[in-house]
Amino acid sequence: MLLVIISGFNIYGTTSVPIVAKTTKLSPGISKFVFKNTDGANDYSFANEALPVNDASVNLRLKRSLLKHNYRHVQSTILQSKADKLFPIIEPILKAYGIPDDFKYIPLVESGLCEGTSIKGAKGLWQFMPGTARTYGLRVRNGIDERLNVRKSTIAACKYIKELYGEFNSWTLAAAAYNNGSIKLEKAINRQNEDNYFRMHLNRETGAYVYNLIAMKAIISHPQKYGYDYYKVRYFNPASPELLAAN
Repeated sequence: MLLVIISGFNIYGTTSVPIVAKTTKLSPGISKFVFKNTDGANDYSFANEALPVNDASVNLRLKRSLLKHNYRHVQSTILQSKADKLFPIIEPILKAYGIPDDFKYIPLVESGLCEGTSIKGAKGLWQFMPGTARTYGLRVRNGIDERLNVRKSTIAACKYIKELYGEFNSWTLAAAAYNNGSIKLEKAINRQNEDNYFRMHLNRETGAYVYNLIAMKAIISHPQKYGYDYYKVRYFNPASPELLAAN
């Protein structure tokens, strides 16, 4: 067993806190990390809902998400650059609707902060399907697609997320439902008799969803720790001028 000291991994504050990572071999190329601050605090959370970091399965999923989004794997700083440009638009809207700030990472995980259309027809930063977009006040017809408007689509997303929170009374479950749909998530809760996201057995994408949001938050907050060049992140990959001009 190997004890490793990782300094400064604090995804919420600016103060660096030494963290002890206890490592054991699971299989070739995969290790299990149990993260715990030396002061006993738990820095791993989504919307102030803490991860049970003493759970080996939770630690493994978090580690996989962090590895998935580090520079060695991604080889691009475009997400950080677009976040730098678009978060100032998204953040005050989330605040106005009472949505936790951590939900601003959904567009990075859902769409990579781009305007692409998924195979199923979801489009825009928040990856709305046409019907869902119309339900929450966006126009999608006659050559007009407000899913591409940053402000309007963020307002629609806030309305949807707030409705999901009202249904599940949990921000982590609201995020999971945003990914998988409230009907499917409710069925999973009833079938498993379990309403804690971190103890549920969900499909691969939804089961990794909140971990990916937390990993994205950590990497956007501390890019250099994960191999990203700070100056390239800030200056060399600006968001699409067309996208910003349209919003």
